[in-house]
Amino acid sequence: MTFSDVQQEALAFRDERDWRQFHNPKDLAISISLEAAELLECFQWSGSDLDPSESKERIHEEFADVMMYCIYLADVEGIDIPAALHDKIERNAKHYPVDKAIGSAKKYTEL
Repeated sequence: MTFSDVQQEALAFRDERDWRQFHNPKDLAISISLEAAELLECFQWSGSDLDPSESKERIHEEFADVMMYCIYLADVEGIDIPAALHDKIERNAKHYPVDKAIGSAKKYTEL
């Protein structure tokens, strides 16, 4: 299954239930943030030495929720997801040239 296939499946799921009427940009952005917080909760109280493998199923589910709302927001806003990702990667490549950024966690303003 390709990303395009699952994107169309998500939109069809929404449309079959007539939910697009509730999907305004503000509420979709809020939903992304809420679902991202639920994803983050999977890692709460786990140190770097702890394996979150017990949470793998929930991580999978919460990740999917975040992606679903991203697909819905992209649709409402007319965002071409692959193009938006490509553009961001291109901008990041300018901010983080390999010769300066390799192996560094510094922000581009610190490189």
